[in-house]
Amino acid sequence: MYQSMHQQQGPGRGRKQHRPQYGPRRPKHNVPVNIEHTDGGFEARIFCVGFPKDRIQITLTNNVIYISGTRQPEHPEPDFMLQEYPVKSFERWFELSDQVDQQAISARFEEGILIIQAPVKPEARGPEREVPIQ
Repeated sequence: MYQSMHQQQGPGRGRKQHRPQYGPRRPKHNVPVNIEHTDGGFEARIFCVGFPKDRIQITLTNNVIYISGTRQPEHPEPDFMLQEYPVKSFERWFELSDQVDQQAISARFEEGILIIQAPVKPEARGPEREVPIQ
Protein backbone atom coordinates (compact mmCIF):
# COMPACT_ATOMS: atom_id res chain seq x y z
CA MET A 1 0.00 0.00 0.00
CA TYR A 2 2.44 2.59 1.14
CA GLN A 3 5.96 3.16 -0.01
CA SER A 4 7.75 5.58 2.26
CA MET A 5 8.82 8.75 0.54
CA HIS A 6 10.09 10.31 3.74
CA GLN A 7 13.76 11.23 3.87
CA GLN A 8 15.09 11.34 7.41
CA GLN A 9 17.43 14.05 8.56
CA GLY A 10 20.84 13.17 9.93
CA PRO A 11 21.38 12.63 13.67
CA GLY A 12 22.17 15.58 15.87
CA ARG A 13 20.63 18.28 13.72
CA GLY A 14 19.85 21.24 15.93
CA ARG A 15 21.44 19.64 19.01
CA LYS A 16 23.24 21.97 21.38
CA GLN A 17 26.99 21.44 21.22
CA HIS A 18 27.63 20.84 24.96
CA ARG A 19 25.36 17.81 25.19
CA PRO A 20 26.71 14.27 24.85
CA GLN A 21 25.43 12.25 21.92
CA TYR A 22 23.16 9.43 23.17
CA GLY A 23 22.61 7.94 19.74
CA PRO A 24 20.64 8.91 16.66
CA ARG A 25 17.92 11.44 17.28
CA ARG A 26 14.59 11.20 15.53
CA PRO A 27 13.80 14.12 13.28
CA LYS A 28 11.28 16.48 14.87
CA HIS A 29 8.76 15.82 12.11
CA ASN A 30 8.70 12.05 12.42
CA VAL A 31 6.11 10.01 14.33
CA PRO A 32 6.09 6.21 14.49
CA VAL A 33 3.81 4.45 12.01
CA ASN A 34 2.71 0.81 11.82
CA ILE A 35 1.24 -0.36 8.51
CA GLU A 36 -0.37 -3.77 8.21
CA HIS A 37 -2.08 -5.74 5.49
CA THR A 38 -5.67 -6.59 6.42
CA ASP A 39 -8.34 -8.75 4.76
CA GLY A 40 -9.86 -5.75 2.97
CA GLY A 41 -6.77 -3.67 2.30
CA PHE A 42 -4.30 -1.85 4.50
CA GLU A 43 -4.36 -0.13 7.87
CA ALA A 44 -1.91 2.51 9.08
CA ARG A 45 -1.64 3.43 12.76
CA ILE A 46 0.14 6.72 13.42
CA PHE A 47 1.29 7.49 16.96
CA CYS A 48 -0.05 11.03 17.57
CA VAL A 49 -0.25 11.15 21.37
CA GLY A 50 -0.54 14.74 22.56
CA PHE A 51 -1.74 16.10 19.24
CA PRO A 52 -5.39 17.23 19.30
CA LYS A 53 -7.58 15.59 16.66
CA ASP A 54 -8.64 18.97 15.25
CA ARG A 55 -4.97 19.86 14.63
CA ILE A 56 -4.28 16.79 12.44
CA GLN A 57 -4.78 17.00 8.68
CA ILE A 58 -4.87 14.24 6.05
CA THR A 59 -4.60 15.16 2.37
CA LEU A 60 -4.69 12.94 -0.74
CA THR A 61 -3.11 14.16 -3.95
CA ASN A 62 -1.47 12.44 -6.94
CA ASN A 63 -1.40 8.97 -5.28
CA VAL A 64 0.24 10.40 -2.16
CA ILE A 65 -1.31 10.57 1.30
CA TYR A 66 0.06 13.41 3.43
CA ILE A 67 -0.49 13.45 7.20
CA SER A 68 0.51 16.40 9.40
CA GLY A 69 -0.20 17.69 12.88
CA THR A 70 0.62 20.72 15.02
CA ARG A 71 0.26 21.68 18.66
CA GLN A 72 1.42 24.27 21.14
CA PRO A 73 4.25 23.01 23.39
CA GLU A 74 3.98 23.44 27.15
CA HIS A 75 7.19 25.49 27.21
CA PRO A 76 8.08 27.81 24.32
CA GLU A 77 11.77 26.80 24.26
CA PRO A 78 12.18 23.34 25.81
CA ASP A 79 15.74 22.39 26.81
CA PHE A 80 15.91 18.66 26.13
CA MET A 81 18.64 16.28 27.18
CA LEU A 82 17.11 13.81 24.70
CA GLN A 83 14.14 14.28 22.40
CA GLU A 84 12.41 11.24 20.86
CA TYR A 85 8.95 12.49 19.94
CA PRO A 86 7.78 15.67 18.24
CA VAL A 87 6.91 18.67 20.35
CA LYS A 88 5.40 21.17 17.90
CA SER A 89 4.61 19.37 14.66
CA PHE A 90 4.97 16.28 12.55
CA GLU A 91 4.50 15.30 8.95
CA ARG A 92 4.55 11.99 7.11
CA TRP A 93 3.74 11.12 3.55
CA PHE A 94 3.41 7.84 1.68
CA GLU A 95 2.88 6.84 -1.92
CA LEU A 96 -0.29 4.82 -2.40
CA SER A 97 -0.41 1.63 -4.44
CA ASP A 98 -2.61 1.57 -7.55
CA GLN A 99 -4.63 -1.17 -5.81
CA VAL A 100 -5.90 1.22 -3.11
CA ASP A 101 -9.41 2.61 -3.54
CA GLN A 102 -8.60 6.24 -2.73
CA GLN A 103 -12.28 7.24 -2.62
CA ALA A 104 -12.89 4.76 0.23
CA ILE A 105 -9.99 5.78 2.52
CA SER A 106 -11.24 6.57 6.02
CA ALA A 107 -9.66 7.74 9.28
CA ARG A 108 -10.47 7.74 12.97
CA PHE A 109 -8.68 8.87 16.12
CA GLU A 110 -8.51 6.60 19.19
CA GLU A 111 -6.53 7.40 22.34
CA GLY A 112 -3.80 9.32 20.55
CA ILE A 113 -3.53 6.90 17.63
CA LEU A 114 -4.63 8.02 14.16
CA ILE A 115 -5.97 4.98 12.28
CA ILE A 116 -6.21 5.23 8.50
CA GLN A 117 -7.94 2.42 6.62
CA ALA A 118 -7.24 2.08 2.91
CA PRO A 119 -9.34 -0.63 1.26
CA VAL A 120 -8.18 -2.37 -1.89
CA LYS A 121 -10.28 -1.96 -5.05
CA PRO A 122 -12.57 -4.98 -5.62
CA GLU A 123 -11.00 -5.73 -9.01
CA ALA A 124 -7.53 -5.84 -7.40
CA ARG A 125 -8.56 -8.63 -5.04
CA GLY A 126 -9.24 -11.22 -7.70
CA PRO A 127 -10.89 -14.59 -7.11
CA GLU A 128 -9.31 -17.09 -4.78
CA ARG A 129 -8.35 -20.40 -6.33
CA GLU A 130 -6.37 -23.44 -5.38
CA VAL A 131 -3.16 -24.09 -7.27
CA PRO A 132 -2.47 -27.75 -8.05
CA ILE A 133 0.96 -29.13 -7.22
CA GLN A 134 2.55 -31.18 -10.01
